[in-house]
Amino acid sequence: MTDSSRSRRPARTSPLDDPQRHRLLGEEARLEGVEEDTWIDVIQKMDEVYSQLLRDEVALEEKNAQLEQSQQFIFSLLSAMSDVLVACDHRGAIEETNAALRELIGRSDAELSGTSVYTLLADEAAVARLRAIVEQRTPSRAGETVEIELLDAQGRAVPVDLNCTPRLDGNGRRVGTVFVGRPMAEIKRAYRELREAHEALKRTQQQLLHSEKLASLGRLVAGVAHELNNPISFVLGNVLALQRYGQRLSQYLEAVHAHGDEGELAALRRSLRIDHLLADLPSLIAGMLEGAQRTADIVQGLKRFSAVDREEHAAVDLNAVIERAIHWVCKGTAQGFNVHWTPAGPCTVSGSTGQLMQVVMNLIQNAYDAASAQPPRDGAAPALWIESEFTGERVRVSFRDNGPGIPDAALSRVFDPFFTTKPVGKGTGLGLSISYGIVERHGGTLTAANAAEGGAVFVLELPLARGARP
Repeated sequence: MTDSSRSRRPARTSPLDDPQRHRLLGEEARLEGVEEDTWIDVIQKMDEVYSQLLRDEVALEEKNAQLEQSQQFIFSLLSAMSDVLVACDHRGAIEETNAALRELIGRSDAELSGTSVYTLLADEAAVARLRAIVEQRTPSRAGETVEIELLDAQGRAVPVDLNCTPRLDGNGRRVGTVFVGRPMAEIKRAYRELREAHEALKRTQQQLLHSEKLASLGRLVAGVAHELNNPISFVLGNVLALQRYGQRLSQYLEAVHAHGDEGELAALRRSLRIDHLLADLPSLIAGMLEGAQRTADIVQGLKRFSAVDREEHAAVDLNAVIERAIHWVCKGTAQGFNVHWTPAGPCTVSGSTGQLMQVVMNLIQNAYDAASAQPPRDGAAPALWIESEFTGERVRVSFRDNGPGIPDAALSRVFDPFFTTKPVGKGTGLGLSISYGIVERHGGTLTAANAAEGGAVFVLELPLARGARP
């Protein structure tokens, strides 16, 4: 009981004071047939009734105080809600709203009370959808969710994700509907900004991927130049020989067209070695075609590697990718690197040839950098062992070098962007991070550890293409 209710409680006294009681008893005593004890019982009953009345009044005041506290609590909840709330009767007349709704539409509680909930909507389509929910005969207790548009204080349409729940009385009969919703304009704006930021991040990631690929391509220039030099030199030598043959053929044809003596023509044919020339022409042309084709293949491979990759996946011969990556790295920056490649058998995966080439080249280049930075104790040359094996429907390729291994403190960070153990200017810290992302997008895994026999080991696992099971 509160102090205020205690202060309002009257003193517990009889409705009659002592002098009045004695006078009343004296007068009653004179009434015929009524005993004094009877009147005493009546007065006692009156005292009991009066006392009970006082107790009921105190209990009522306590209940009123509790009811007032409950009302204040409910009011504070409604005021604190950021979502809009509307309660209406079975005809759609508004009975209760909260501050969030009134602030959104710019109308007071007095203006809204008793008005139709349909006046809050922006268009007839929203009215029809909401009316169908309100007038349902057998609504679901779980309610329904509908996106409609309300008119705000400036008369603009505001999208609201509205949950409509039936309001039932004690007998389970529907007496109205409660609408709770959240304005979606701010959420949609935030979602649009998030989507734009995500697209920008994807573009930046693609640019980083392409930049790292071009950096890898730059390291291969020397090897590619050597690779191109052989077929180009071969073609050039054959062209010079073909040029000399052409001069001889031209001299012989001039003599033929001059209708010279047959003996002189035969002697000229022998001196110019026309028969040998004609026999050598097919091999010259075949050699030139072979050299040109080798050059075209190298250039096409460079184009595939340096081009901006699309998301299209195709069947990729993983063994060919590894062999080409070994060839390019060893011909370029890792000359003298002993690479021991042991394939388990024909292996076809689904993916991008250029992206997988980038991954393998990065792993080979990193192995050479690690093995050549600190030569092994036994004085052996930098070496790398590449082995593949099939595990169910996946291929597992391990890259183990004979370098110093990965420090324990760096082992958990080797795939982090911009993390590198190389000296300043020797690495960007993006190669392994980008490789990890490429492998993940191909449905595979890339892990790093230290081999028991020394050096670091990177394990690449990829799912095999359909129909390419060993």
